[in-house]
Amino acid sequence: MLKRYLVQIIAIFSLLVSLPSYAEQEAAPQLAYFTLEPDLTTNFYTKGKKLGYIQVRIDIMVASAADLPIVEQHQPLIRDAVIELLGQQSEDTIKSLAGREDLRKILVDQLNATLLPETGRTIIADLLFTKYLYQ
Repeated sequence: MLKRYLVQIIAIFSLLVSLPSYAEQEAAPQLAYFTLEPDLTTNFYTKGKKLGYIQVRIDIMVASAADLPIVEQHQPLIRDAVIELLGQQSEDTIKSLAGREDLRKILVDQLNATLLPETGRTIIADLLFTKYLYQ
């Protein structure tokens, strides 16, 4: 009889211990992506007289799907900041892989700084260049 109660107590205890971890898994935020469309095209500095052009498509990663309407609402502000930053880059930065990665990190920081006064918090977790063409 004691064994039966002991088994029931252990079973109940194990369920109680596993419930908080199950709740944490359910409460974990789901990442979501927002694609800036249409593609962004601007020119950049080159060494010669010829103009350099860059065309990018950017997917913005946010920590929660609830932040997607905020990003959509501020899309013109985001597009302006991206075009301004891309236009200030040199040919070496645009064409190198290390420069592209640095540019991606700078864009995340700059976009969060731009959106912070508007939203009161940082929204953008990361961003991806899904299209990156230069000429």
